[in-house]
Amino acid sequence: MKYVGAHVSAAGGVENVPKRAHDIGAKAFALFTKNQRRWEGPPLTKENIEGFKEACAEFGYTMDQVMPHDSYLINLGHPEEKQLQKSRNAFLDELQRCEQLGIRLLNFHPGNHLDKMSVEDCLDRNAESLNWALDKTSGVTAVIENTAGQGTSVGFRFEYLARIIDGVEDKSRVGVCIDTCHAFAAGYDLSTEEGFRQMVDEFESMIGIEYLKGIHLNDSQKPLGSRLDRHDNIGEGKIGLKGFELLMNDPRFDDIPMILETPNTERWPQEIAMLYDMID
Repeated sequence: MKYVGAHVSAAGGVENVPKRAHDIGAKAFALFTKNQRRWEGPPLTKENIEGFKEACAEFGYTMDQVMPHDSYLINLGHPEEKQLQKSRNAFLDELQRCEQLGIRLLNFHPGNHLDKMSVEDCLDRNAESLNWALDKTSGVTAVIENTAGQGTSVGFRFEYLARIIDGVEDKSRVGVCIDTCHAFAAGYDLSTEEGFRQMVDEFESMIGIEYLKGIHLNDSQKPLGSRLDRHDNIGEGKIGLKGFELLMNDPRFDDIPMILETPNTERWPQEIAMLYDMID
């Protein structure tokens, strides 16, 4: 079964997110458990935690359908020790917040080398950071998101994600989220049937489909291989409808959260319905 939803606002508290997801017809959702542009956030209250769990139960969401995103400031591959530790502490806090809420997945970007270290060293530092943080928590899987390859960001090729996973000691607690816009911008042509098959085959051979824990559903404003992260609404970008039709009909993408991050949020109910209508 496909679980399509969107990244929903947590304004007023995380306990408000499940109803907002339900109201747009979402069968899965993402959220920020704190302000994504700040290093620190207020602790979750008992009301936040209990309210979130109760709302998930009320609207029929299990924790297999929830995949929050961490703060955009975090760089688990940072080349400088002081900033690296700051990122690790912030990521640990994000994991602990998920633990409190009963959430089992936490999505993150693998960061930037900032032209101060090699790509390989940056990827290895990501794995070291994950080992450090996962050792201090339990029950939450760290889900690496592929990037578009913009600037000095790492993680835009599947072999890069595989290298991070190889360095993680507890492989039961690491996974991957494929962002369709990022994949297209990185050179994976999922707009055609041949390109889509090649992308999934490469993922299976380099990483393993068992590590696929989520999808971000975004069209791309920029052309194939542009290395530019510019999301577009479904069917209005360079990927077009075909890529999403293929994805919605591929059973390898069943039973994981599939999250819209498209720019026109008012269209999410229509986009969710349209994606479900693509299923043969």
